[in-house]
Amino acid sequence: MTSPLVWLPFDPALLGDAPASLRYEVVDPTQHVPDSVGDVAFYVPPYMMSGAVGDVLPRMTSLEVVQTLSAGVDNVRSRVPAGVTLCNGRGIHDTSTAELTLALVLASLRGVPDFVRAQGRHSWETGWRPALADKKVLLIGYGAIGEAIEARLLPFEVEVVKVARTARDGVHAMEDLPALVPDADVVILIVPLTDLTRGLVDADFLASMKDDALLVNMARGAVVDTDALVAALGTGRIHAAIDVADVEPMPADHPLWDAPNLLVAPHVGGASSAMWPRAHRLVRDQLHRYAAGEPLVNIMVGDY
Repeated sequence: MTSPLVWLPFDPALLGDAPASLRYEVVDPTQHVPDSVGDVAFYVPPYMMSGAVGDVLPRMTSLEVVQTLSAGVDNVRSRVPAGVTLCNGRGIHDTSTAELTLALVLASLRGVPDFVRAQGRHSWETGWRPALADKKVLLIGYGAIGEAIEARLLPFEVEVVKVARTARDGVHAMEDLPALVPDADVVILIVPLTDLTRGLVDADFLASMKDDALLVNMARGAVVDTDALVAALGTGRIHAAIDVADVEPMPADHPLWDAPNLLVAPHVGGASSAMWPRAHRLVRDQLHRYAAGEPLVNIMVGDY
């Protein structure tokens, strides 16, 4: 009997003690699809997932598991065949994304982009800026990454208000947002992109934010209505920092480039030295579970 085939986007040696009962091939199907495509049982797509990583799925007639390296699965969710288990990269990006979230919040509040521009002009420009301390932070999307963000926020002497899809002890439901947004000094988005969250932050949402509030989008670009955000920033009433956009890479003529009071990062929340060790560990552990016939973790079910 032939051993199950695993497609990996990296050298299997990086996994350490990967199960010897499985076969491995290093494949990026957006570049080349080997003849073994029909034998693949366990598929780990490349980290930088475009919709193209799902194009190969209909040809994987032996497929049992898709394990993404991203927390979001919106690029492949609708393409995974019935009966195939889809697992996300929960735990891989918590640390890196939480770090960048705090970096964007602090840089935006304390005016770090202005310091960089002044340095380029050799200009010593002082002034008062808002602190993170004593702020009320509304954290929308209280999953694993949300928990990691909260853990890093709390030492800054803030009040964290948490929101998730459904209410639980200490966590509000999404339905509570209209009452919560107007009191928040900082609003952080870390929700998955679903039919429920697409366009969540629209003109009414932005209009309800208090003056000088900061919006930080670490989720997906489509969670925010871009035209509404550009219009709101144009008034000078609110600030924003984003690690995601509705079109990526953002073209040179994208209106967000020139929007005032905006700090743009190029979708690098997970791109740090902390990512790959966690990715290799998760994939290795999943493969051991798979080889042993044990339940997998991070299985995506229902409306995610």
